[in-house]
Amino acid sequence: MSGHSKWATIKRKKAANDSRRGKLFAKLIRAIEIAAREGGGDIGGNATLAAAVAKARASAVPMDNIERAITRATGSSDTTNYEEIWYEGYASGGVALMVQVLTDNRNRAASDVRSAFTRNNGNLGEPGSVAYMFDRKGFIEVTGTEDDVLLPALDAGAEDVRPGDEVVEIITGPAELTAVQRALEAAGLEVTAAELTQEPRTTVAVDGPTATKVMRLVDALEDLDDVQAVYGNYEIPDDVLASLAE
Repeated sequence: MSGHSKWATIKRKKAANDSRRGKLFAKLIRAIEIAAREGGGDIGGNATLAAAVAKARASAVPMDNIERAITRATGSSDTTNYEEIWYEGYASGGVALMVQVLTDNRNRAASDVRSAFTRNNGNLGEPGSVAYMFDRKGFIEVTGTEDDVLLPALDAGAEDVRPGDEVVEIITGPAELTAVQRALEAAGLEVTAAELTQEPRTTVAVDGPTATKVMRLVDALEDLDDVQAVYGNYEIPDDVLASLAE
């Protein structure tokens, strides 16, 4: 599993029991509203919405909250207008970061992101400075073994299946995410995460003090209200990631 994927799994489990849960829910609901407003409220016909709903459900957002968000986005003219902005930059050790922002105030978001990079040994780059290092992909995490997952995933159009210690990670094209998720669920497998992601083409191995600096910047960015997700091409040992999450 990639460094970002392992960190996301750790954070998702941790969020169920700490004070960040409310902020996480708000970000997930915001993504659902934007997807529903731009592509309609039909999950079956809106792949972006389906991915946003799946991500919210994996983080235990109540279905009532999700349904209200979709209704609010598709049936009301007084909802807040958010725009999606991507920021790019570098953390310590030459690690590339892609920062997804959903905001109703572009100036505030830019100032907050720039400050987080500056205060945490990072460098905010120009548009396009690191985007070429990533590909837009679908990401699914499943509880089970590689033998359980391989056939239904590949038959449904998955690009790659990567076994881990406790879960199996599946990479799909963006358009195939929902179909692969449904195929896995139809096979009786537990899908613990399903979302659109930025998959790094190559990774940078970091450890020790450098890993601490990288994750300090990632945490500072993720803690910003306007930041929806942070993607990086770092590769950090599991034991180091676990210790940094404590």
